[in-house]
Amino acid sequence: MKKIVLLFGFFLNMIFHIHAQQRIVAECTITYSIATDENVSDKDLIESLKESTKTVYIKGNNSRVDLISPAFMQSTLFDKTNGTAVVLREFGNNKFMTKLDNAGWKKQNSKFEGLTINTTSETKTILGYECKKAMLQFKDGSSFIIYFANAIAPSVKEFEYQFKDVPGLVLEYDALENGGKKIHYTATKINLSPVPASKFDIQPSNYRMLN
Repeated sequence: MKKIVLLFGFFLNMIFHIHAQQRIVAECTITYSIATDENVSDKDLIESLKESTKTVYIKGNNSRVDLISPAFMQSTLFDKTNGTAVVLREFGNNKFMTKLDNAGWKKQNSKFEGLTINTTSETKTILGYECKKAMLQFKDGSSFIIYFANAIAPSVKEFEYQFKDVPGLVLEYDALENGGKKIHYTATKINLSPVPASKFDIQPSNYRMLN
């Protein structure tokens, strides 16, 4: 009986230690800069990315990701409660909306299923957080280099489907986009103030529905 009590206490201490190590954040705004390699020949792309930003809003079980560039704006709103998403796209005066149920959301992100996360011993400090370097290897052979802070984690992870199993908050990463060009995302600001509920309000009448 004494051994059982000691073992139970050991597991309680482990659970407490894990939670003490990582803070789950249910309200925050994270801003990322977007850039590409300077040796890329497409100078228009380089200049466009310099004027582009990515902003993530977390509020409880809801998230919103805004990608804003000089040419377009895309917002992805994800509801963790039921696993559904709404994607809003704006090109000039043209506005489009796509709704995804849980099956549709998983299908859209199916390329990220089955990835492996290989954490290294390399670290760097981003916005005051010590971040570990890791490589995400995908089934198709492609990979991402990421840096994540394991001292902090968002209450919603699935909105960044490729990062849903990363044990922390990803603050820097590379991705292959735009015909194989490497795009670099770096967090430039974290605001832990409450996010206005209005960020998740949508007026469907303002958008043209796309399947």
